[in-house]
Amino acid sequence: MRVEVKGVSPEQAEADVLAVPFAGENGLIGAAATLDASLDGLLASLAADGELRHELGHTSLVHVDGKLKSRRVAAVGIGKPENVSTDTLRTAAAAVARRSGEFAASIAWVIDDSLPLSANEQARALVEGTLLGAYDPARWKHDDENRSKLETLVLCGEADGLEEAAGRALRIAEWTNRARDLVNSPANEATPEQLAARASEIASSSEHLTAEALGPDEITEQGMGAFAAVAKASHNPPRLIVMRYEPPSPTKPELVLGLVGKAITFDTGGLSLKPALHMEDMKGDMAGGAAVIEATGAIADLGLPIRVLTVAAACENMPGGHAYRPGDILTAANGKTIEVTNTDAEGRLVLADALWYAREQGATHILDLATLTGAMEVALGDLYAGIFANEDDWRDQVVAAGEASGDHAWPFPMHPRYRRYVDSVFADLKNSSDLRQAGAVLAAEFLQEFAGKGPWAHADIAGPAFFERSRGDYLTQRGGTGYGVRLIVELATRLSSSE
Repeated sequence: MRVEVKGVSPEQAEADVLAVPFAGENGLIGAAATLDASLDGLLASLAADGELRHELGHTSLVHVDGKLKSRRVAAVGIGKPENVSTDTLRTAAAAVARRSGEFAASIAWVIDDSLPLSANEQARALVEGTLLGAYDPARWKHDDENRSKLETLVLCGEADGLEEAAGRALRIAEWTNRARDLVNSPANEATPEQLAARASEIASSSEHLTAEALGPDEITEQGMGAFAAVAKASHNPPRLIVMRYEPPSPTKPELVLGLVGKAITFDTGGLSLKPALHMEDMKGDMAGGAAVIEATGAIADLGLPIRVLTVAAACENMPGGHAYRPGDILTAANGKTIEVTNTDAEGRLVLADALWYAREQGATHILDLATLTGAMEVALGDLYAGIFANEDDWRDQVVAAGEASGDHAWPFPMHPRYRRYVDSVFADLKNSSDLRQAGAVLAAEFLQEFAGKGPWAHADIAGPAFFERSRGDYLTQRGGTGYGVRLIVELATRLSSSE
């Protein structure tokens, strides 16, 4: 999709659909009111009849019979003006894209000075809402009559940096949708080897980005007994995917952002077998790995002056004659022993070795992303990820980046006394607890044992990374959402700031 910024009035904008925000009880404020004057009060008349409404996302298409350069006007509700946020505009933009995408090749959006958001904030939200909202997960359908025809988004407005903000938002949204493509791919296509190939493909397009993948023998040689155990029963061999971004002039050469992702390309639960219902969605258990891989590509694409080390632990968790068992004791790369009490708590096992590897390879500040616990989805639903950390300041930086980017995040506590949840009689620790208490916290406590020295944060993205149904905003499609890509790029941008 192309994004164009034009300093023209709404009346002069040429597109199949011209979109204006409709806010408040009568809806006719700002751009909508100005436009209505050129339409001889048509919008006001339709609003009085109840055809146009200010409810968020409610979209009405109005044919304007040659009164404007655009053929139609889309009046889309954004609620009360004082409550408008970037999420509001994302949702509105997505609604217009879905409403008109079946026939419209171009949409023009009016940057509205009456809204409590800067022009650049509006541009970013409108681009993201359009791109993410128009995303089509049906790549495997031969004939899809509902496939969007949208090719061009035009932003009508003038402000310093508007074109740059729109272009940047477009690139980040495209990388986010690429992460969605990975997550939505079936496990017979998105194998560990194919994830490694995707990382290599990304690296080949960037001068300062490299990628390599450790296979089964190298994983064993590294002493990664936890990761190797999870992968043992699968016919598809594991890969430890490692990407390194080394820009020529990093703002802070001593800082290396470590990104670690859980990339279980299919999770049956192993011998602790999951129920059959919705097991097909377990192809999405690699959403954390997809996010860190594609976010690394986005960072390199944007040329951010920050060093990045990315590690994605990719394998399948399968039952079989070679499968690891409840009761097994594993030795992780840092030498700690782990009693396996549940083979469906495999994500923390692969992350244990991946976290240690990232720290040993020089990561100074680590963020891991994982669809780790159902307990987190129960706690926060499909909107927020839970953030845990060993340092409050680092946790707060991650949360702030999430909120600024639209990948919402919420801080969760860690306390030394939670450690008892993963105490084992037989080993240094165990990988799960039979107590129905603080499931997401005990997983974070487990991971902390392998995070090494230095700032580390864990994002449990089980809720917002993969949807069974629409969330009712700009993310309405079943499947992967690309959660984490925007958060990571925002975090990297802030860390690379010279301030």
